[in-house]
Amino acid sequence: MSPSGFRLAGGVLAAGTVAGAALATYAACEARAYTVRRVTVPVLPPDHAPLRVLHVSDMHLTPGQTRKRDFVRSLAALDPDLVINTGDNLSHMRAVPFALDAFAPLMERPGVFVLGSNDYFDPGMRNPLKYLLPDDGVRHIDRAQLPWGELVEGFTDAGWLDLSNRGGRLRVNGEEIAFAGLDDPHITRDELDSVGAAPLDADLRLGVVHAPYLRALDRFADQGYDAIIAGHTHGGQVCLPWHGALTTNCDLEPARAKGLHRHPADSLPGDPGSSWLHVSAGLGTNPYVRFRVACRPETTLLTLVAR
Repeated sequence: MSPSGFRLAGGVLAAGTVAGAALATYAACEARAYTVRRVTVPVLPPDHAPLRVLHVSDMHLTPGQTRKRDFVRSLAALDPDLVINTGDNLSHMRAVPFALDAFAPLMERPGVFVLGSNDYFDPGMRNPLKYLLPDDGVRHIDRAQLPWGELVEGFTDAGWLDLSNRGGRLRVNGEEIAFAGLDDPHITRDELDSVGAAPLDADLRLGVVHAPYLRALDRFADQGYDAIIAGHTHGGQVCLPWHGALTTNCDLEPARAKGLHRHPADSLPGDPGSSWLHVSAGLGTNPYVRFRVACRPETTLLTLVAR
């Protein structure tokens, strides 16, 4: 190669290195740009007052993540009437007391929760690009178990309802809310038969699950639940501007990787066997690769209003 060719190749390599470093810096900053989304859901009976529901998901906390912990503590200032936690709170063997500290102000409010796979098992180092490939069905349940029982005990001692393959009821601001929940479908802990028909005597019926696999969403919708609350997807985590998510890490299509949608996707409000679906993009990442692209970490304040 001629000297000019070497100089050109060197320039391209240098430019690529700078661009790669810039992208990595941006992605690391994006993963720490915690955001509150606000969404209105027309799901209450006519003439009922609005209800403020805080949806928190996928914190993936480690002991050293003080900024994330402070952000979660600050969410109590939003004055929610109800907190729904859709799991993956942990990412470290010693994270439970830090997670409970983060949620302490919110645990003064009525709340419900389910767990995700990363509450049960240590996440470990993974190839982040694998999430962009088709699901091979491999689940890392051979990893060390996290002390998830301590997390459940902390939540339930504060009065939050554990909805792992079970239902429950709460009266919140005069609204009778019936819940049905599933344990994490991502690691096949879901027991679909535990979700029975939505009670007709409740003002609002909510399904709660960590990973929005279609079998779980179908069950809630078929059984008459007004809305389904889920997490897990990280909103795609690495998204393309003006395109959105490339993957959901489950069988939900990328177009519904985050935000408010209908389920089934082509249904309309009032259609039998259909529900609203809210999927949170979550607050965290794998602790070893804290990158997000065009997909800020989030929690959502859902304002439920009359249909």
